[in-house]
Amino acid sequence: MKKWSIKDIEWLEKTPSSPSHFNWRVSEVLFNSTNCRCKVESINPTTGEYRIVLHGTLDIDEGTSPSNFN
Repeated sequence: MKKWSIKDIEWLEKTPSSPSHFNWRVSEVLFNSTNCRCKVESINPTTGEYRIVLHGTLDIDEGTSPSNFN
């Protein structure tokens, strides 16, 4: 399985997508992480709007570092 890089995650804020495609891409990020956690920051029961924050560490290939992605 290809390991993800920092560039692979940048699409999260840039690309609108369907819920099923987003689910698939976020799952790929989680599966390529050495650790991860989730926090529900807010939920509005009236509108159904929610804010979820994912925090983790990517399992980056050897020889790559965040400085290589600038």
